Amino acid sequence: MTAPSASAHGPGPLARPLRPEDPPRVGGFWLDARLESGPAGVAYAAHAGPQHGDGAQDGDSTPDRGDDMERAGDRAVVLVLLSQGAAADRAARDRFTGRIDPLHVDLVIARGGQGQDTGRHTSRLIPAEAPVDDGVPDAPWVALPADRSALAASILADVALALPSATPVAGPDYRLPWADDTAPGRTSQWPLPWPGRHDRAGWVSLFVAWLLTVLVAAIAVLVAILLFRNEPPQSPPPPQPQSASPSPSSASPSPSSASPSPTPSPRSASPSPSSASPSPATSGSGNPERSKL
Repeated sequence: MTAPSASAHGPGPLARPLRPEDPPRVGGFWLDARLESGPAGVAYAAHAGPQHGDGAQDGDSTPDRGDDMERAGDRAVVLVLLSQGAAADRAARDRFTGRIDPLHVDLVIARGGQGQDTGRHTSRLIPAEAPVDDGVPDAPWVALPADRSALAASILADVALALPSATPVAGPDYRLPWADDTAPGRTSQWPLPWPGRHDRAGWVSLFVAWLLTVLVAAIAVLVAILLFRNEPPQSPPPPQPQSASPSPSSASPSPSSASPSPTPSPRSASPSPSSASPSPATSGSGNPERSKL
């Protein structure tokens, strides 16, 4: 069995576009299209390699999973991811693990998620990209060769306890309690991809974004300095008097100096009788005795 070439990354004839709820990446594999879907999960057409994920430049492969990514190379794979309902059911997770463990070592390219660290193929385990901080572990998943889409559909059917269509059904019908929760299971994403893109932001993009942030902050500080450097100095306000109203002793004049005396004194206002009327001796008639002589 030979690995498909890089040209085999394109979706097959049964492939359908990804939905908004589909994760862009699972365990280092970038999802391309949907192949099979059901209550138990979704089988995706995916690929791994630095050509799309910038793994060689961005350090996407950790030392724990570097051998798995090197083995996967730039090949196309079929990635089976359990749904949220199946991932929350322990019995469904055990059925999924029971189908993966008996597979040949060449058929299991990588695996991950809750409950996939035991049993066979533990060397294919790829740890989560981000630690669990909300108490919800990653959903179980497995990466198979690209020509094993039928095997992926069979795994999903066994997890959902689906019977073949040609098998006669006898007895009461049953329905899984999580059959309606068909959204893809939780997967760790770190660093987060750009909106609308299915690949991660490289370290070059992050460094350029950081430089732009520092440049904008420096320009803002320079503009503030240029705007306020020519402002005239503000003089302090004049001191205010401590008391607003003057004292009564200085505001109102004294009665003796403000109001004049109502009546002048008799001695200065009216002349004396001796000085006002001329005396008989000094009158113009002269001395009577002299006139008789």
